[in-house]
Amino acid sequence: MSLIMRVTVNFSLKKTKSRSDGKCPVYVRCTLKNQRFELSTGIFVLPESWSEKKQQINGRTEETKILNNRLDKICTRVLDVYNLLESKGESFSALKVKNKLLEVRDEKGVLEILDSIIKGIEARVGNDYSEGTLKHYKTTRERLSEFFRIKFRRNDIGLAMVDYSLLSSFDLYLKAELLLKPNTALTYHKHLKKVLNTALAMNLISNNPYSSFKVSRNETHRDYLTRQELEAIKTKELSTLRMDIIRDVFIFACYTGLAYAELRKLNKMHIQIGDDGGKWVIIDRDKTDIRCRIPLLPQAKIILEKYENLPYCKSHEKLLPVNSNQKMNEYLKELAGICGINKNLSMHVARHTFATSVTLSNGVPIETVSKMLGHTSLKTTQIYARIVDSKISEDMNRLNSKLA
Repeated sequence: MSLIMRVTVNFSLKKTKSRSDGKCPVYVRCTLKNQRFELSTGIFVLPESWSEKKQQINGRTEETKILNNRLDKICTRVLDVYNLLESKGESFSALKVKNKLLEVRDEKGVLEILDSIIKGIEARVGNDYSEGTLKHYKTTRERLSEFFRIKFRRNDIGLAMVDYSLLSSFDLYLKAELLLKPNTALTYHKHLKKVLNTALAMNLISNNPYSSFKVSRNETHRDYLTRQELEAIKTKELSTLRMDIIRDVFIFACYTGLAYAELRKLNKMHIQIGDDGGKWVIIDRDKTDIRCRIPLLPQAKIILEKYENLPYCKSHEKLLPVNSNQKMNEYLKELAGICGINKNLSMHVARHTFATSVTLSNGVPIETVSKMLGHTSLKTTQIYARIVDSKISEDMNRLNSKLA
């Protein structure tokens, strides 16, 4: 056994891999910063000839001397590689030592792996991924590239350099330098974690430092409209056609739970007759590719009928005249002011409203709401769905009656 700084080199006999002649292979094991790897030395000896204590072959024959000399040279080679890497002043892993010993080319960089992931997403946009997801990954690449240039003055860094300390520095950079909110920073961490999990699956690294570095999500306040606020918007007299259209699209979303991306592409193909004989919206979500099946409520049907002969809808083969998401949200803030609603109105507020005031507060089971929203997990629905005060009041009044 040899020890230098933080690297340990041991030799052991693998009796479980004995050959037909009874000889077993001698393996070298290198341990570095709680990481380790094993390699065969190519030397085979009989179990009775091996000294576990000395980690050498017993005997004084010429052949024994030659084999023990080979073991010494292997040990020296490991230490030489370690010293070479240490002299560069950069962080490195046991895997880096192993690759040098095997003369494997230098390890891949973080951005190199991320680029391959982005390339894969680009090829699958419209199938497994949306344009939005691709945009988010590209933004993560920009942020990581900036971080590497500032911290290391390099365009990319080796995978082995990513440890707990670097993740902590990256987190601080996102929150202190870029002033990002915790939940926004979490997205960048998720993408970097995917890079490291990909490298782990490719045997490019031996462990993912995110196993010990945890990033938590903060609970955020999600606006939704109460029944009274929804009614106020529905009945408000509006002076312009523009605001009337914005209001109708928003109300339609409140009674269907459709996200902006689905509203934008909604056409006649998405309206089908269900088993109950009624009209349903059946559409695949862009974000998850999960199929949404939503029975059309009377309030939604009225809005569709209102726009079925609109020239814009006919020429574009759409059911509703939906503006860009940016414009919709801009006009909705204007609508909130007109209606005296002190909330940050957006298209996503309509989705929250459907989950809370329209469905859950009226007794629709959360499992049904989850299915209509196209969620893959009930936990996701629970983020959207909150039981409003009116529902609590109704439930307690029923309890009161029973107790009385």
